[in-house]
Amino acid sequence: MAASLRWVLQLHKDVPKAAKLYSEGLGFTVNVCTLRWAELELQPGPLKLALLQSPTSSLQKGYSSLLSFTVTDISSTVTKLMALGAELDGPIKYEIHGKVAAMRCLDGHMLGLYEPA
Repeated sequence: MAASLRWVLQLHKDVPKAAKLYSEGLGFTVNVCTLRWAELELQPGPLKLALLQSPTSSLQKGYSSLLSFTVTDISSTVTKLMALGAELDGPIKYEIHGKVAAMRCLDGHMLGLYEPA
């Protein structure tokens, strides 16, 4: 049997706040959330997003991870994420194939957003 990806892990200073951003901003279901650990999913399935509490010293303000999401309305998604503490990293771009945006969420992690044309 081949290996399969089970979850993507991100380090965060404030796990409950990060879980709220993914839940309210992108529609994730929070299966477990403590001060040190959270496990979230977009739909029932084998792949999960795991959030682990980490001291500030181990986090770098950079491209520590990138998660890319397809969304139906990039403008409203950007607005919701910014209200929850994310920052737009450059303008929304209007490409032939659709709109794209890069955002920095809590602790500097990168989120890519794509709205098909």
